[in-house]
Amino acid sequence: MSVMDILIALVPALGLGFQVICMQLIGGKYTNKVMGMAIVTLLVGIGVYFVKQPVLTPVLWLGAALSGIGFCIGIILQVKSFSLVGVSMTMPISVGEQLVGTALVGALCFHEWTTVNQWLLGIGALILIVIGIAMTAYQEHRDQGSNVKKGMLYLLVSSLGFVAYASFPTAFHLGGWDMVFPQAVAIFVAMIILCSFEKQPQLFATKTWQNMATGVCFAIANLGIIFSNEINGVAVGYTISQLNVIISTLGGLWILHESKTPKEVKMIIAGVILVVAGGIMIGVTK
Repeated sequence: MSVMDILIALVPALGLGFQVICMQLIGGKYTNKVMGMAIVTLLVGIGVYFVKQPVLTPVLWLGAALSGIGFCIGIILQVKSFSLVGVSMTMPISVGEQLVGTALVGALCFHEWTTVNQWLLGIGALILIVIGIAMTAYQEHRDQGSNVKKGMLYLLVSSLGFVAYASFPTAFHLGGWDMVFPQAVAIFVAMIILCSFEKQPQLFATKTWQNMATGVCFAIANLGIIFSNEINGVAVGYTISQLNVIISTLGGLWILHESKTPKEVKMIIAGVILVVAGGIMIGVTK
């Protein structure tokens, strides 16, 4: 790999990592945060459509729609969990659960693990990730137990949504560029519908427009993953993109100044290392 290839592979990690920090710094209701992302996603999707001009078949629309709905469920519940357990706890658990889910779907449904070595490496990776998740969820003082339980439930359902977002394109054999526009339309429409259930959703309030900066981070990451997979292959692109958890977690601790005891910080950092190590091992199996 050249230096340029490595830099391209790092773009998704940077985009996804700073996306979380950006939305928390800007603030607003969760509806503002996710709608800001959805607006930019739609604009970028329209731009990609005119450049790539994909053939919009019914299968493409269906697969992209299911994927987009999964993303909306995933991101809404992930953002809501930030206010319950904080970014530094949410992100390693969320990424870890997504890695476990996508790995199992890939192995069991898409038969991505076909050799004994792949299964041994994959199972070892899943064990590391589960241990890492448990470490990041550690609390020295359990005075916010109800919030943590609710946050963990949100994250579990959120991760199922993200797994659907990642898996449906493979299930429908959809290309990366072809899917950008219909998926963006699905995300925009589904986000409006899901957020409308909130009391006073303020879908297009000032904070929504400000959170378009969050959408720019996501768009850079999303397009960066497609570029990286084309240039570096899925194994490298997928693996390096998981480094976003380092940026978002450390950002939660040091930029957002989330309150953690020294022992909790050590457990979170150790957990992140295990989650990243597991993600790299899963990347090797691809």
